Amino acid sequence: MRLPWRAAWEACLDLLLSRQPHIRIRTSMALLALSLMVASSLVMWMVARAGGASVSAVNIWALVSDGGLLAMTLSIRFGCTQELADPSLTIPQMLLTIASGAVAYVLAGEARGIVPAVLALILFFGTFSLNIRQSVAMGLYALAAFALAAWYPGGMANARGERLDLAYGFMVGIVLVGTTAISLRIQIIRMRLRQQNQRLKAALEEIRELAIRDALTGLLNRRHMQEVLWLEARRGERRPETMIIAALDIDSFKTVNDLHGHAMGDQVLQACAQVVGGALRQGDVLSRWGGDEFILLITDIDGAAAAELLERIRSAVEAMKIEGPGVTLRITVSIGAVMHRPGRSVEDTLELADQALYAAKRAGRNAVVIGEVGTSVMP
Repeated sequence: MRLPWRAAWEACLDLLLSRQPHIRIRTSMALLALSLMVASSLVMWMVARAGGASVSAVNIWALVSDGGLLAMTLSIRFGCTQELADPSLTIPQMLLTIASGAVAYVLAGEARGIVPAVLALILFFGTFSLNIRQSVAMGLYALAAFALAAWYPGGMANARGERLDLAYGFMVGIVLVGTTAISLRIQIIRMRLRQQNQRLKAALEEIRELAIRDALTGLLNRRHMQEVLWLEARRGERRPETMIIAALDIDSFKTVNDLHGHAMGDQVLQACAQVVGGALRQGDVLSRWGGDEFILLITDIDGAAAAELLERIRSAVEAMKIEGPGVTLRITVSIGAVMHRPGRSVEDTLELADQALYAAKRAGRNAVVIGEVGTSVMP
């Protein structure tokens, strides 16, 4: 149970920042930028009060700077920027604050040495939002803006003032080059991290595929198929529907390996998986159970349609030609299928499907047997 003050605090944050996650984050960052600008305005007012700058000029500067950022913050908070390419308005905020910093550099007079620190904050603000090209462009823009500010006439007229202007200019240049270089370095690190994350994601996806698929045929492997069968059986208990499990076995597969080698045997398995998979309906699930045996899960189908589908699979395999080095092979499959019934375990249904498969073998191979003990045989 949340405490009343905590609930009130969260309600205030929701009102201030929004409940939508993306808008909340963008508004938080915009408020941070606005707070920094307001703090900079306070510093400039202190400079003006000390006689280092014109009070009226500083007031106008603060009104434009703070008002511009406030308008952007409100636009972000109320979702007016969501359709923009830059919904955080990072670039407009940086353009405004850099221009504002350049004007403050002129207004601050002898106190202009405070501006480079503010400039560094501005440039670092966009480090995690800009790409490399944008970071370089922003650095060049800042360099141009402060070069104009340093060139602006009306500074200190004596030699001491000129030397101070030169020192301040060097300091601004150092800050610009340093912060831009650091920003670029961070951007490069972020780019490498993104690439590493993409490679890691691809590797994890490959590992997941290897964990659930047979490496030779690309079909689901036995372990994952067991999970699929179990889940489908559980679903059938909650919402009764037809679920048929069929066992398929390549006839005389050992002979293929003995006469033509295991490489040819692998080619036969791949060809068989491809042909059987191509004959299935969307939603049917085929797996390699082990060796030359496959398990097929068929759902939402009646017995007659299932028999027709299995016969179509048998005929497609029989019509297939497999070309090898100096040999053309034809193969056949025997199929045994059983309807899974509620209350029966998946293991028991698989055992009955296996019995139906052996009934098809005893019937002369290249046959389909449907039924718990082989009550229907088709050539």
